[in-house]
Amino acid sequence: MIIRPADAIFAPALKVAVAATIVLVAGGLLGDQRLAGIAALGALSSAFGRYQPYRRLAQQLGVVAAALLTAAGVGALLAAAGAPLWLQIGLLSMMAGAASHLFTALRITGPGPVILVFAASAGAGFATSFTAVPQVLAAVGLGAGVGWLVSVAPVLVVPMGPARLASARAITAVVRLNGDDGETPRRAASAAIRNAREAIALSTQRWHSPDRGLAAQAAQLNGLLDEAQAVLDMAADVDSSEARERLARHEVALRKIRSTTVSTGTGSTTSAPAESFLAVARAGIASRSSVHQALRMTAASALSGWVAVALGLAHPLWASMGAVAVLQGLNYRMGVQRGIQRLLGNVIGALVAVGILSLSLGFWPSVALVVVLQTLAELLVLKNYALTTIAVTPMALIMTGLGSHLGPEAAMMRVADTLVGVVIGVLVAALSISHADKAHLKQTI
Repeated sequence: MIIRPADAIFAPALKVAVAATIVLVAGGLLGDQRLAGIAALGALSSAFGRYQPYRRLAQQLGVVAAALLTAAGVGALLAAAGAPLWLQIGLLSMMAGAASHLFTALRITGPGPVILVFAASAGAGFATSFTAVPQVLAAVGLGAGVGWLVSVAPVLVVPMGPARLASARAITAVVRLNGDDGETPRRAASAAIRNAREAIALSTQRWHSPDRGLAAQAAQLNGLLDEAQAVLDMAADVDSSEARERLARHEVALRKIRSTTVSTGTGSTTSAPAESFLAVARAGIASRSSVHQALRMTAASALSGWVAVALGLAHPLWASMGAVAVLQGLNYRMGVQRGIQRLLGNVIGALVAVGILSLSLGFWPSVALVVVLQTLAELLVLKNYALTTIAVTPMALIMTGLGSHLGPEAAMMRVADTLVGVVIGVLVAALSISHADKAHLKQTI
């Protein structure tokens, strides 16, 4: 099990924790505990778009909120209408595939379509009649609104925060280069510089108060990136140690939230043109690889759910979630790894959940556990997927059981459903592997 290094993990985790706490506490005080859990699903929108400039983040989270509302609403409508389970699984799987394509096209990072399947499952579980559908939509909408506000609110305090972090990461990539590193790390460093310039351009677009002196900060950041580019362009046999040390000092300063300026005498107006949100969407929607991935995900999700139904499992959409999670891997090798890690994490997480659910905790202790586990998952998500799943499994089960009795046996059922989803997800991934992805096969053996 590899623990990957990750930086700047506390602020995103804090956002998710704050959003979840607000909606769960508000729902508890209003006396509707089950809807509080559904609203908390909407608040998970705050887990998307880590490190994006706030203008782009606001747009992306609007798309995520609409997707969550659609998924939860369709799930609730199908359940209220008494639609056959196989039809529910098929339609929701198509939605997951469509969301995969949309998120990829718009470069929306985060938990991915698996959250939409979770939201649809929650909506279906709550809506016993059509009168419950508006309640589901209102809860998810309010939760997503809180998630949006919490995620975007830091723009009022640190509007250049994402640009500073992107610049710090670009500098780190350059400083760590050695002459014999080869072309791949150099290309990665060059890409990091381009991403940082785009983040600066997006952060300085005037969508909020124009008197923040953002242009001066942007010039300083671009000046540092000019220095980083100059170091990157130096020949391998040229001594650039002094320049690297100077950049390293700036990198440390950029990661300090309270520092609003960078202490450097250089400035630059160099800036990468920031693509509009619609331009990004048009280019991404036309991607054949993304369409291929969406079709695979739809097939794996539907097959997993239908097999779970045939096996008599109580929560077939959990099997669909397992398959979707596997197909969210960037390539076949990563998909197999995610499948193994998800299954391992679910087994251990289920054991934790058995202990928690057997205590029959009340609403408020359950809320506290949900927030703690959700925060832990966000802290671990960039480090190790198995550890993340260990935290997510009991969190999801506790959230599902808010306001209703969910026994320890539900944890074991989740493992069974996940096993079905992982196996079918890996099989579908193997049978539908693209030509471009076959290069990864040797690495999986």
